[in-house]
Amino acid sequence: MTKLLSLSFSSNNLSGPLPTELGKLTALKQLHLTDSFFCYQSRYIDSSGVSGPIPQDLANLKSLRKLWASDNLFTGKLPEFLGTLTELVDLRFEGTSLEGPIPDSFGALTKLENLIIGDLVGDDSSLDFLRNQTSLSVLSLRSCQLSGQIPDIIGTFSKLKYLDLSFNKLEGTIPDSFQGFTKLQFLFLGNNNLTGPLPANIVSQSLTALDVSFNPLSGNLPVNVDMSGYSMNFVGTSINADYLADRKALEMLSCLEAGTECANKAKSTSFSINCGGTEQTSAASVKYDDDSKTLEAASVYMSSDRQWGVSNSGYFIFTSNGPQYIVKTDSQITGTLESELYKTARVSASSLRYYGLGLKNGKYSVELHFAEIKMEDDDSRSWKGLGRRVFDVYIQGERVLQDFDIRKQAGGSNRALVRTFDANVTNTVLDVHFRWAGKGTCCIPSQSTYGPLVSAISASQVSGVDGTSSDDNKKRVGKIVGIAFGCAAGLVIVSSAFYLWWAREAPTGQMRVHTGSPKRVE
Repeated sequence: MTKLLSLSFSSNNLSGPLPTELGKLTALKQLHLTDSFFCYQSRYIDSSGVSGPIPQDLANLKSLRKLWASDNLFTGKLPEFLGTLTELVDLRFEGTSLEGPIPDSFGALTKLENLIIGDLVGDDSSLDFLRNQTSLSVLSLRSCQLSGQIPDIIGTFSKLKYLDLSFNKLEGTIPDSFQGFTKLQFLFLGNNNLTGPLPANIVSQSLTALDVSFNPLSGNLPVNVDMSGYSMNFVGTSINADYLADRKALEMLSCLEAGTECANKAKSTSFSINCGGTEQTSAASVKYDDDSKTLEAASVYMSSDRQWGVSNSGYFIFTSNGPQYIVKTDSQITGTLESELYKTARVSASSLRYYGLGLKNGKYSVELHFAEIKMEDDDSRSWKGLGRRVFDVYIQGERVLQDFDIRKQAGGSNRALVRTFDANVTNTVLDVHFRWAGKGTCCIPSQSTYGPLVSAISASQVSGVDGTSSDDNKKRVGKIVGIAFGCAAGLVIVSSAFYLWWAREAPTGQMRVHTGSPKRVE
């Protein structure tokens, strides 16, 4: 079919490699291997199930304008020949097993409007290939093993609206050229090694979300930080926020600072959260706190009792109805006596973190509650059952769940699932991190249905810093009482034996023997 213009076989359960014969479709303008239901003039192969290396024969597709190939089991290096497809305006590779680095040949793709690459493994990449991509509107290179510094030239990309360089190894300062963006709305630079102060005027009139969390940044907050409609996440930095209007957020940041005690807060040993929902008390009399506060693309929030906080980073880029960071259902949740607890959940497009604050140090039991309430059950009669939500979970920085699929693990949608883990608290803070690694479908049954989802969290101390638990204390008390009774009984036995010896040596007629009830001496 050499005159074919568009080919899509996304959202299927295919297997095996891409056929080399696809390289004969030289008129092709779009190839889609990912789940998607909009966009004309592209070639989709996202979430199709194909695997193996990307055939060199695709280098013949010189007319290709759109290539979407996320959430597939591709292996090998990110192909250098993609840099010869100079008509590309939209290129997306996320959630694969492809290896870096990003080829320098990508510098020739000067017509790109959307470049989304993520979750590369292997060798480090740099941003040096970005030279003349002045048509870019969306640039997302999350978790691509990027190292080195951020080039100043990116600040000259005047059409850029969305920039995500998070979860990499970037160093140096944030370029002053970033103060020149006039259309940029979302800027995500979190989880890198960026240093120095923020550019003073980085918050432009167009910017609505800025994430610089978990970088060794310093200096002061930028001007306009309290601008209406703007959100910022700077957890895990050393930025001075003393004049921040949100004093509760400032207190949370202080609590999270290493070695800093939470001000005016007695240490606690437990907390429970109804993620995305209102306060509820379980049948076991556990009170789950209200967590219905609306979060934005880069948000920080602290609970009213100051026992926990939450931060969110990420934006659902292509959603048509606006982002939704809380999802709900009216369906009954099975497999639990606490159905209401699972009817709301918090979701994120990238990174969602909960923090237990001001906790007593020691060993904790952490319960994570899940139920898939947005995707339908896998039904061979409908494509809507092909959706897959896949994400990772970290507790205290250690990954405890990888490629976690709620529906698969629970045995279906709208079914409760609880996972329990042990964690050690050594600095009064418990960190539970839910992170999307680019895998799973993005748009089944509707656009932007992906990313981590959690229904509730409950954590309680099981042992103190000295390793003694409440059960251990009870056992220890029992042992002490037992020893005390044993010593008393031994003393009674010794005393009795001495008394009997003395009585036996006494004159006849003076011996007193008690047998049962007392008797008069004959």
